Amino acid sequence: MQVQATAKYLRVSPRKARRVAATVTGRPAGEALAILRFLPSPTARTLAKVVRSAVANAENTYNLDPAELTVANVLVDKGPVFRRIDPKARGQWGLIRRRTSHVTVIVENEEYLSSGA
Repeated sequence: MQVQATAKYLRVSPRKARRVAATVTGRPAGEALAILRFLPSPTARTLAKVVRSAVANAENTYNLDPAELTVANVLVDKGPVFRRIDPKARGQWGLIRRRTSHVTVIVENEEYLSSGA
């Protein structure tokens, strides 16, 4: 059974978030949380919250055992870009782009994986 959790409008660049997401995809949920805990990236803390939320959704909604859950997929999509004006010399200006991302974590039960569904 697949269960998901989503976090939107995260103040994290999608490019940087995808690097962290690739490290935990396909791993057991407990191991993924342990890896995210010790990664130096601030993105890892945010991604750990979403993984914990997906595990809690599986546990509370479908009564699945958290020890048997695997992070099946982590989708990182581009969100809206906040733009700020940066004054430059001689009356010019530049743009500061604050990129955001939407993160979706999908966890699966090991029985679901072994059944080949």
